[in-house]
Amino acid sequence: MKHQQRIQDLRAYLAGSWRVERNLLDRASGTRGTFTGVVHYRPNPHGGLDYREDGTMHWPTHTGPAFREYVLTPGAAPDSMDVSFPDGRPFHVMGFSEEGHQDKHWCDPDDYHVNYRYEGPDSFSFTWDVTGPAKDLLLESHLIRIDAGRHE
Repeated sequence: MKHQQRIQDLRAYLAGSWRVERNLLDRASGTRGTFTGVVHYRPNPHGGLDYREDGTMHWPTHTGPAFREYVLTPGAAPDSMDVSFPDGRPFHVMGFSEEGHQDKHWCDPDDYHVNYRYEGPDSFSFTWDVTGPAKDLLLESHLIRIDAGRHE
């Protein structure tokens, strides 16, 4: 297993714009799709980041625009961020350290497990593995920095 990189300041690492490509798999039906777009991590007045992704989802039954938003706040350590839904409900903890690159979220009735992978100063990935009676999904996202060299 590749050693996970320790990011000293996750907020500084993420700030900026990233191209995202996501593979979607519904394991129950075998249906596959994709999402391509842009993620913006913008500093907010609370010392965190606002996350917004915009793009196009391609699914056999639907192709069209899609977006999502989250709010990231400083975590327990500088190398982690607490991710919340826009209404303030907690979602999960994001990080790349050996101790903090995996987390989970219960969304009744399903379990969501996330794994973050640092791939370099301008690239990272995360995978959501969703299992339960309502969903059986694998969502694999790969992000590449658009404004390379902007971060510190």
